[in-house]
Amino acid sequence: MSLSVGQVARLAGTTVRTLHHYDEIGLLTPTERTSAGYRRYTDDDLVRLQHILLYRELGFPLEEIAVILDEPHTDELTHLRRQHELLTRRSQHLDGIITAVERAIEARTMNITLTPEERFEIFGDFRPEDHDAEAERRWGGSEEYAQSRRRVATYTPADWLQLKAEAAALSDDLVAAYKAGLPADGEHAMDLAERHRGHIVRWFYDCTHHIHRCLGDMYVEDPRFTATFDALAPGLAGYLRQAIHANARRHT
Repeated sequence: MSLSVGQVARLAGTTVRTLHHYDEIGLLTPTERTSAGYRRYTDDDLVRLQHILLYRELGFPLEEIAVILDEPHTDELTHLRRQHELLTRRSQHLDGIITAVERAIEARTMNITLTPEERFEIFGDFRPEDHDAEAERRWGGSEEYAQSRRRVATYTPADWLQLKAEAAALSDDLVAAYKAGLPADGEHAMDLAERHRGHIVRWFYDCTHHIHRCLGDMYVEDPRFTATFDALAPGLAGYLRQAIHANARRHT
């Protein structure tokens, strides 16, 4: 069974003019012709067209595609594996660009003016929206959220670097306590939980013990936060939640 040029254009999401051009330059010459001279494309022609379109998507010029597809002893599987590798590399490159854009959005959203070096140094690991953007989603319109916005709008690059250093030190101490097997409802773990709450109070907003409990629940209910903590030590998110709840009970 073969298809007309119009059918192939619709199937492949291209144009009849493009298919005519491919035929004219010898890149994709349909195997069959009707008695009236109309082009008819076979299954093998469609496979070749698929490879052409994929290589075009990858940025290859038509002349180079013709050479690649006409290589001797090269079958369809070879082309697919090559295309998969190239597409994977492109995907990884785009992931890096997306991450960089997200970091820029963070700084812009929080009215932070930074040099490129400062931006990457500060936001390479620490994500301010863990405290701010998530607060907007859960408590948007609250005084705590407004307070956080007012504070971070005044921070200098030096402030952000100090904030990041304090957060990293706290994370290190939490991991150490967790790996040492100290109970989450013990004095040391509760002190760390209070230190965690104090960090939020110091840098973002007046975090009550009630709000802190809600944050602790979010750390295990939201997979994004769980992944962040558990990347430091598997199970750390749950440990911190228990310590936060125990500390809140201690202060009631």
